[in-house]
Amino acid sequence: MTYLVAADLPTVPAGDRFRALLARGQILQLPGAHNGQAALQARAAGFEALYLSGAAMTASMGLPDLGIITVDEASFFIRQLARASGLPVLVDGDTGYGEALNVMHMVRSFEDAGAAAVHIEDQLLPKKCGHLNDKKLADPHDMAAKIAAAARARRHLVVVARTDAAASEGMDGAVARAELYLQAGADAIFPEALTTAEMFREFARRVKAPLLANMTEFGRTPFFTAAEFEAMGYKMVIWPVSSLRVANKAQADLYAAIRRDGGTQAMLDRMQTRAELYATIGYHDYEALDTSIVTTVIPQGMPQR
Repeated sequence: MTYLVAADLPTVPAGDRFRALLARGQILQLPGAHNGQAALQARAAGFEALYLSGAAMTASMGLPDLGIITVDEASFFIRQLARASGLPVLVDGDTGYGEALNVMHMVRSFEDAGAAAVHIEDQLLPKKCGHLNDKKLADPHDMAAKIAAAARARRHLVVVARTDAAASEGMDGAVARAELYLQAGADAIFPEALTTAEMFREFARRVKAPLLANMTEFGRTPFFTAAEFEAMGYKMVIWPVSSLRVANKAQADLYAAIRRDGGTQAMLDRMQTRAELYATIGYHDYEALDTSIVTTVIPQGMPQR
């Protein structure tokens, strides 16, 4: 009903709920949600877990995805998604916000904010979107130390190691890094920016661990469906920035219409109505909760002097 009532909250830690979803037969579909409203809409559509993209967080703040936001800023977004939806959330942890101790701080902060899982990538700062060129990779043993630190710090968080090595070190390099990260304590592997179905299949044949696929638009990966990724051997798939892309495009159209028409009259049919908004956020549930607690007390008689 609402996150304010203890009985309405999940009793199982988010990481354990994420592991239970992974343990099922079918691929776990993780749509990106860039704020609490998007998280509620994804849940209403039937999704059981969510993804929080670093690119979506930074773009929401009007910033590029270059690893420049802080742990506290990311935790603000995590709390929105976890509180609003109650669903387990996989969070983009970029490069871990520093070295081993910084990674441990990130893990504990993300868990406290409600995260279920985090992925950490083997790039050097300033990191880039995985589908861009000229990425600089960390030494694999330095990255393994970060994974070991994350595994040591977590209570329930699922640790996913992302490798961007395929572009510069080839499949052999990416596989070798994945094996090292698994030995260090990673629960799953995220091979970023693979460019063909055969690359996805080969990586799955060679790396025996739960694997995550990234189906971002306008990148290096061709369009595949969740079912196609599952057939290639993947246990999770994310659509990291899709919700933000659609929302941003709609907002741009709105502002252009106001500027052109002097009002929003041409855009009403594309708007979420007040009734739809209130239904999504559970407005009347909160209102009823407030009324049930704060009841007017009517005085009985008059006090004596």
